Amino acid sequence: MSMMPEDVQQHIANKYLTFVLATEEYAVDILRVQEIKGWAKVTPIPNTPDYICGVINLRGTIVPIIDLRLRFGLEKLEYGAMTVVVVVRVVNPVTGKDRIMGIVVDAVSDVYDVPESEIKPPPDFGSVISIEFIKGLATVDDKMVIILEIDKLLNSKELAVLEQVEHS
Repeated sequence: MSMMPEDVQQHIANKYLTFVLATEEYAVDILRVQEIKGWAKVTPIPNTPDYICGVINLRGTIVPIIDLRLRFGLEKLEYGAMTVVVVVRVVNPVTGKDRIMGIVVDAVSDVYDVPESEIKPPPDFGSVISIEFIKGLATVDDKMVIILEIDKLLNSKELAVLEQVEHS
């Protein structure tokens, strides 16, 4: 049970952290973001898809790191000073269990307040991203922002692969 007044909860619930991949701006629910950190070396895990960079130890928690560029089929970029890892809490829709994962993005952009009524359903635009990973599209400051469905995006094959690695 949250102790915040409902109007405060509602205000926070409409906030999205935006980040850039290639030329597109994407967003995730700010309530899922644990922290934002600069790129640091990861420990690679053998026999995982190329978009799984490896894992880091974040204050005693083993956190898998996913390169979102590679996950979306975009060209790989060398990690630099602007590269960031957005550490997010992902909920497995089947088990209801949550875990912490990191997503590598080109740069963090901003935090926007996007009312639910402003989020339009995604068209099937044959994009590199399956529309099942997209919650919707919103126009913010004359820019189109793609709002990601982080649970679906990071629960597909990634968790199955990573859970096999963790339990082997």
